[in-house]
Amino acid sequence: MGSEAVENTQTRRLEQLFDDHARDVLAYLVRRTVPPSDAADLLAEVFVVAWRRVDELPPDPDARLWLFGVARRTLSTHRRGQRRRSALADRLRLELGAEVAGNDGEQPVDPAVGRALARLRPADRELLQLTAWDGLTPSEAATVLGIEPGTARVRLHRARARFVSQFDTDRNRRLVEEGGRTHPHGNLEDGIRPIAERRVT
Repeated sequence: MGSEAVENTQTRRLEQLFDDHARDVLAYLVRRTVPPSDAADLLAEVFVVAWRRVDELPPDPDARLWLFGVARRTLSTHRRGQRRRSALADRLRLELGAEVAGNDGEQPVDPAVGRALARLRPADRELLQLTAWDGLTPSEAATVLGIEPGTARVRLHRARARFVSQFDTDRNRRLVEEGGRTHPHGNLEDGIRPIAERRVT
């Protein structure tokens, strides 16, 4: 096969990869980027890497996880380049990500869920987000994070327990502040359930 034919094959492969997975990768980046508009530039960087390493691309469905891994490293580099990072920025990243997801037909995450997530260690928060927001199984999340599936399952179990503890602490504090009244937001349990109760498989 000549060089032109090889290049055409690689181009078609990359175009198909973009058609199949760009939306999921963009959603992953939008949920973790402040401002969310930066996610488009990061997505472009992900596919530049894919083009440069097209010969290394695994076949589907592993290609999707490979792209998530590149997106994770691209995002990490982006964050290191930011001059100012604060707790407020982390909280805004979570809440803005939830709002963007809600614009695509999903219900926004309740602020109480965002606060509970923001108090977790970054590794716990990332694992919960991959499984609850991005719909990955623990084994798939392990591939993205570069860890063993068994390790991911153990970490996920512990991260869920820490999340529930933070969520309950925040809710109890607010109930005390409100004089013991029932919390008016009926969607709190809907927000916590995907993170706290999804079966570990």
